[in-house]
Amino acid sequence: MNCYVLMPSIGRTFMSIETEQFDLEKRQNISRIGDDNDLKSFSRTWQLEASKYNYIYNFSWLGRPIIQLPQDVFAMQELIWSIQPDLIIETGIAHGGSLIFSASMLELNAACGGPLEAEVLGVDIDIRAHNREAIEAHPLGKRISMIQGSSIAPEVIELVRARAAGKQRVMVCLDSNHTHDHVLAELEAYAPLTSVGSYCVVFDTAIEEMPAEMCSDRPWGPGNNPKTAVWEFLKTTDRFEIHQEISNKVLITVAPDGYLRRVKD
Repeated sequence: MNCYVLMPSIGRTFMSIETEQFDLEKRQNISRIGDDNDLKSFSRTWQLEASKYNYIYNFSWLGRPIIQLPQDVFAMQELIWSIQPDLIIETGIAHGGSLIFSASMLELNAACGGPLEAEVLGVDIDIRAHNREAIEAHPLGKRISMIQGSSIAPEVIELVRARAAGKQRVMVCLDSNHTHDHVLAELEAYAPLTSVGSYCVVFDTAIEEMPAEMCSDRPWGPGNNPKTAVWEFLKTTDRFEIHQEISNKVLITVAPDGYLRRVKD
């Protein structure tokens, strides 16, 4: 009888040890990747070569184009599951794939005991009518609302702050105008809305590592981009830190130094 009573407990102990060992090996793997400069350099080269074919434009999420690297989408999935946010703020909407992705993750969270009324708020200076219609008509459109206007306009910032008031866990994603000044203004406006333990994710920091000629037709480029804004922002606060482990893990990312974790009030 005692054997039958003890076996479940022993099984749980073995499972716990096995899980802890797996997690330890995973952390060690990621740490070793972070130390492998050749592998990181190879990954950046691959990303630059793939960008010649507009690689990030070739994917969709539940029917809507999502202009992101699959590796970053996977990283965001892990974060949204672990944080269980009840509000995700996104600047930059484009075709709406990222909004649909975030909404789908919130739907899964809710189905698994997470916040039932969690929502996504998208901000864009130009929400084209056909994109708005497709987003609102999507089965996950019920979790999405949108504000049209510049993300750094005072009236838009106030609207977003009002929507964040009373929320328990807020996550922020910045992916609109990629100039230094614009992203820095976004960080100053929206990063404070990020909950402790949650993330403000700044996309397209990889522009800093791109050849200048690849940005010749854009108002941003090396020296003037989201990564330089992140570096400037972090000089002014100790409330956020770069979670380098995420970039090390995915290797191929548009957001190196862009996964900012809030560590204190």
